Amino acid sequence: MPDLMDERVGFVRRIGLFQATAINMSQMCGIGPFVTIPLMVAAFGGPQAVIGFIAGAVLALADGLIWAELGASLPGAGGSYVYLRQAFQYRTGKLMPFLFVWTAMLFIPLAMSTGVIGFVQYLGYLWPGMTQGQGDLVGLVTIAVVLALLWRRVENIAKLSVVLWTVMIASVVLVILAAFTHFSPGQAFTYPAHAFEVTSDHFWIGFAAGLTIGIYDYLGYNTAAYMGAEIKRPGRTLPRAIIYSILGIMTIYLLLQVGTLGVIEWKDMLDLDSTASTSVASAVLEKAWGKSAADAVTVLILITAVASVFAGLLGGSRVPYDAARDKVFFRPYGKLHPRHRFPVLSLLTMGAVTAAGFMLGRHTDLATIIQLLTTVMVIVQALAQVAAVTVLRRRQPGLRRPYKMWLYPLPSAVALVGWLVIFGYADKNSPGRHPIEWSLAWVAAGCVAFLLWSRYEKVWPFGPREISEEYLHGTDPDTEERPPCAGPQTEGRTPDGD
Repeated sequence: MPDLMDERVGFVRRIGLFQATAINMSQMCGIGPFVTIPLMVAAFGGPQAVIGFIAGAVLALADGLIWAELGASLPGAGGSYVYLRQAFQYRTGKLMPFLFVWTAMLFIPLAMSTGVIGFVQYLGYLWPGMTQGQGDLVGLVTIAVVLALLWRRVENIAKLSVVLWTVMIASVVLVILAAFTHFSPGQAFTYPAHAFEVTSDHFWIGFAAGLTIGIYDYLGYNTAAYMGAEIKRPGRTLPRAIIYSILGIMTIYLLLQVGTLGVIEWKDMLDLDSTASTSVASAVLEKAWGKSAADAVTVLILITAVASVFAGLLGGSRVPYDAARDKVFFRPYGKLHPRHRFPVLSLLTMGAVTAAGFMLGRHTDLATIIQLLTTVMVIVQALAQVAAVTVLRRRQPGLRRPYKMWLYPLPSAVALVGWLVIFGYADKNSPGRHPIEWSLAWVAAGCVAFLLWSRYEKVWPFGPREISEEYLHGTDPDTEERPPCAGPQTEGRTPDGD
């Protein structure tokens, strides 16, 4: 089948299942588990920290099924932006997609900045004398290199993503092999007293912290959905890429967590001055295979960190582009590079915010950055998408749904509970940092910005709602056929048809 042009946004559908899965997994794995294993152990206070990765996998899979249904039905550039625009346009106009773009311009680059922080952290294993200023400079140069790699056509990026994915798989497999060649079951499965005392507040606060860290490590299973307008046969490809990537990374994480705990004493991971705390994977390699092997695999881990930032900015940069094309964000963001066909201003802006987040994280701590980006994401994206699946099933029953969520509405309920736990315990897990208050303040600022913008554009609440059911009536991207009931796009009417 020849490459298809998405008629709504001008992207070309050239990314297949393997490449989409590779993009997801590169973003999901990255540097995350290599820097958060000590954080997870600290949250639970022992090797029972594996519970956090299991809980994160359950939440990721439940939320991934939501993304799978929405992505297959609404395969446009921007991911959540498209889903929230279609679901909530009937009552609140463009408020929800505007707020999503507003928050995405913060939480996506913040997530990428944690990858750069991890990159510098592991580089410290190879460069023990690196100063604070040198680390800052290295991080900023790394961001610039990633932007340069993304400055090209998407088909070339897809090929590069597979190469980076291969390096990522090699790095985690080598760490896992090293761990299990020197694995001590007694060390990995000996738990401190009261480790599983579920009646104590300490356990549930630790569980909430672990769930937050766990879902942070899994974030990225939705990266290909942001590129829905560039995916071949999205109705089949997106659900499979999401589910395959979650199951694959879940297996990798569990082996990595258990293997690491069988080589490195969990108490050593709590010592902030130890290699086990700052570069736990390198410590595993050094103890198992020696310093030379540890140095070599650390290089692969550094490449993996770059791959995660690369994949995240690749998908995230499509979010403001589609919003701008729909006149829900600043119009300059709606332009593609004339030759390479990628969103220029969006990519540059997210790169700049990533750099700012990196500098902020270098002077606070990684756990606080994770709490902030997660709470901001929960309010507008995660919880809203749980509702969007149900709203769209009621509002657009005739929408083409190549994939429908398994066991609906159970995955939605599981995702809802998980996200509420993460949000509700955020302040308790970050004393003195107030991530809930900061996230609510950011969303409130977004509401004010929306009112100013909507007044200027003369749209709801200062003008009529515009109803655009383009995916209900549009061409099927899997077959190039229009549905039998296809009619003209409807705009400027109320939900009652007025």
